Amino acid sequence: MPHVYDGGWEHFVGGGVAVLDCNRDTRPDLFAAGGENPARLFINTTAKPGEAITFAEGKVLNIPGTTGAYPLDIDGDGILDLAVLRVGPDMLLRGGGDCTFTDASADWGFRPRDAWTTAFSAAWENGQNLPTLAFGHYVDRSNPDGPFEACDTSDLYRPDGRGYSAPEVIEPGYCALSMLISDWQRNGEPELRISNDRHYYVRGGYEQMFRLNPLLERTEDWPHISLWGMGIASQDITGDGLPEVMMTSMGDQLLQINTGTGFVNAPYEIGTYAHVPFVGDDGRPSTGWHAEFGDIDNDGRPDLFIAKGNVDQMPSNAIHDPNNLLMQGPDGKFVEKADIAGIATTDRSRGAALSDLDGDGRLDIVVVNRRAPMEIWQNETPDTGHWAGIEPVLAGNTQAIGAWVELRSGGRTYTHEITVGGGHAGGQAGPVHFGLGTETKAETRVIWPDGIVSDWVPVQIDRVTRVSPAGPTLKLDL
Repeated sequence: MPHVYDGGWEHFVGGGVAVLDCNRDTRPDLFAAGGENPARLFINTTAKPGEAITFAEGKVLNIPGTTGAYPLDIDGDGILDLAVLRVGPDMLLRGGGDCTFTDASADWGFRPRDAWTTAFSAAWENGQNLPTLAFGHYVDRSNPDGPFEACDTSDLYRPDGRGYSAPEVIEPGYCALSMLISDWQRNGEPELRISNDRHYYVRGGYEQMFRLNPLLERTEDWPHISLWGMGIASQDITGDGLPEVMMTSMGDQLLQINTGTGFVNAPYEIGTYAHVPFVGDDGRPSTGWHAEFGDIDNDGRPDLFIAKGNVDQMPSNAIHDPNNLLMQGPDGKFVEKADIAGIATTDRSRGAALSDLDGDGRLDIVVVNRRAPMEIWQNETPDTGHWAGIEPVLAGNTQAIGAWVELRSGGRTYTHEITVGGGHAGGQAGPVHFGLGTETKAETRVIWPDGIVSDWVPVQIDRVTRVSPAGPTLKLDL
């Protein structure tokens, strides 16, 4: 793709991509951060499932200094908007439904400060008309003693009627590079996880967890882990209904298993640490950025993609650092297949996404590179399994942020929490994708954000189904 994320040291990090259907034609479109280059909008023009993936460039506001973006429906009108992260004041763009966007920051009372923003997450708190927004900031550029040990604090914006009040300060700040609000204990109390970059906090910092309401750092029962945190991915991979967490880093990519009361590091033998390049002779540590789980071959087991790339010319880390495609086997272990898949490129990758761009039921891959063209990889995996896409819809909180989608097939139950955040500087909105393997029957239920649990309802396979609440059951929109 003819797009490059570029710039000086303020764009060593960032480079995210937002995946969203901005014109409601069921084909995912792309908003890609540009750094010192303009941000660009690519409208999906793919003719039909399985054909070559094509895009036409759309018109977008001239926004300098973009580091990333996340799609969400802020005003609840059923049209996706964008939270745009910047080196400078962040912006909230209102979607027009036809892949046009206008700056609605002032309309929604959003008055951000001039900061270096590199992380974002959102949640829909009870009784609110708008989502709560968390913006994570990196180094405080105004600190004359920086950049080391000059990490900035972050900001939490809560709704005030139809707009936003002044932010609550999230502190201490340890140079956030990824954020994720998740009800990881499934107790109805979402919490904010922050992954931080040890390269700049140097000492005294750690990965953080904050309770949301009231905003309070969880310290009494939260073991401190310090790493060069870059990205967060969350997915239930053990089948117990609780989401595991993947944190990318310079060096080990750390997968943590959810125990319900905390997290424990996955055993090394599981194959996810990906600490050095798997091809080439460079044995220096890898640098992981965006991580995302998704069932690439639709065999019913979530796989893991990790975008890799040196910060710039950091000699302590691998310069030619291939991306990872870790395929999960029946034994729960992950095996590297990026070289076999032909996607083990060694540019400085940053943001990425797994999304079915051509509508054929197979997840494709988008990768944003620093100082190299963006990549689109069309999934042509042969003999993939069946699949089902489930897209919950609500009034107000139209994306059903905070809902849990469960799908039951072949004696197994798959679980997915609908969140906004994580990754590295970018995320996506759209159907939840489940691989089914050889199974030909499936049923789903939704635990809605208010805690109401729907009945199990049969759904058709190999297609996307929109579901909305209808008393104790689900209304299906095929």
